[in-house]
Amino acid sequence: MTRSVRGTRRIRRTLRVTGAGASALLALSACSSSSGSDSAGSSSSSSGKVSGQVTVFAAASLKESFTALGETFEKRHPGTEVTFNFAGSDTLAASITSGAPADVFASASPKTMATVTDAGTTAGEPSTFVRNQLEIATLAGNPEGISSLKDLTESGLKVVLCDKTVPCGAAAQKALAAGGVELTPVSYEQDVKAALTKVELKEADAAVVYRTDVKAAGDKVTGVDFPESADAVNDYPISLLKEAPNAGAAKAFIDMVKSAEGQRVLTGAGFRTP
Repeated sequence: MTRSVRGTRRIRRTLRVTGAGASALLALSACSSSSGSDSAGSSSSSSGKVSGQVTVFAAASLKESFTALGETFEKRHPGTEVTFNFAGSDTLAASITSGAPADVFASASPKTMATVTDAGTTAGEPSTFVRNQLEIATLAGNPEGISSLKDLTESGLKVVLCDKTVPCGAAAQKALAAGGVELTPVSYEQDVKAALTKVELKEADAAVVYRTDVKAAGDKVTGVDFPESADAVNDYPISLLKEAPNAGAAKAFIDMVKSAEGQRVLTGAGFRTP
């Protein structure tokens, strides 16, 4: 559960949508439809002000930077609340196409965004707002002396990867293929944060994750660059959703993400500009 600011401090609700959770969210949407409509109406009022709740489904690797941007958005627009669901992009896409209510989708790859676009649930063309590159996360201090992708194949080394269906996993497979490296991990994780956590908890010696996640982890892990990552850079697209309950505020949030200020926050977290 993440924190948000309204005046002093309050709880920001972080939605988790998997399987039956989508149905629960649909029920929540029905219960709050009248307030959602009012929010959307005020967002497009003649005053140009936005208000109400904005629900953003975003790739797990965006957690730190989007949380910061959400807090800034709420301060700039009193009366708004940004609610996030951070998870693997494939899980989020499946939830959206199953009818889970959301205003904005920010994916870690064009492929997962295409799942939503092809289902006719986006409003307009998605746009790429940042890019991300892979890095090897090792135990703090890199005690195993890992210096390359090939080193991950050493006998006895416990390595975890993101599941092949999520963007970080697909990128890792692409990088491994580019380096001619065959690697059997001890586990495939549902998203990049789960893979990194295995290393942070010393349940694995290394993981192939995004450099933004290595940076966010601070001194809990050590990052190792590898040249094959240049062959597996992920574009991150963002889009307003067609059935957005609060389209006006959602557009304003997307504008902030793409603004010079938003880009400073994102590049400061280790993302690359498009």
